[in-house]
Amino acid sequence: MKKLALVTGAKGGIGSAITEKLVEDGYRVIATHFTGGAECAQEWFDEKKFNHDQVRLFELDVTDTEQCASRIAKLLEEEGTVDVLVNNAGITRDSVFKKMNASQWYDVINTNLNSLFNVTQPLFAAMCEKGGGRIINISSVNGQKGQFGQANYAAAKAGMMGFSKSLAAEGARAGVTVNVVAPGYTATPMVTAMRDDVLESITSQIPMKRLAKPEEIAASVAYLASDAGAYITGETLSVNGGLYMQ
Repeated sequence: MKKLALVTGAKGGIGSAITEKLVEDGYRVIATHFTGGAECAQEWFDEKKFNHDQVRLFELDVTDTEQCASRIAKLLEEEGTVDVLVNNAGITRDSVFKKMNASQWYDVINTNLNSLFNVTQPLFAAMCEKGGGRIINISSVNGQKGQFGQANYAAAKAGMMGFSKSLAAEGARAGVTVNVVAPGYTATPMVTAMRDDVLESITSQIPMKRLAKPEEIAASVAYLASDAGAYITGETLSVNGGLYMQ
């Protein structure tokens, strides 16, 4: 029987690569999409040529605590278990802090950080009870080093790391690992659509002089989800081409 992985933000640039890699590795993936996004999600599903034994589309508002609790409880009734959770959903609302409004702050905090509680809390106890599971949270190099105009985003992504270390301590005895992957600038459609001069400015700061491939981020997630990663917990795996070294 295939292991089951739940991936939030599954059809984004990095999320899509993670979904494809997990499918390639033999998982069945529950791919979440936002409320009202069913048509767009179906187009993505068809474009990637998934079948229903590989991917199940799942509507979920990661910012809605009650909806996450009820829909994930129903999912567990239907599917029996979730072996791997990848918290990947995220947005940006960039602004220098002196001009940032409350909506820009809370939209990012709710989607990028509070979603970790909303999605993980209904699954964590079940993973501990069955004696195993993998939780992998997708942070960012900007959560490690900060970034001009991203106080909201950097705060959320840094918060992921503290959350993950704490949860790793709670889950270790039950065989539940909790880790972070912190990508650097990645060649997603959103990034590659930038002006050439902006891209050049970004890559010039990266020692490897290139963007990460989404597949490289996905491979890191797949490793942490695999049996080979069973003894790693509470860690942040930086995949940033040397942009930030701790």
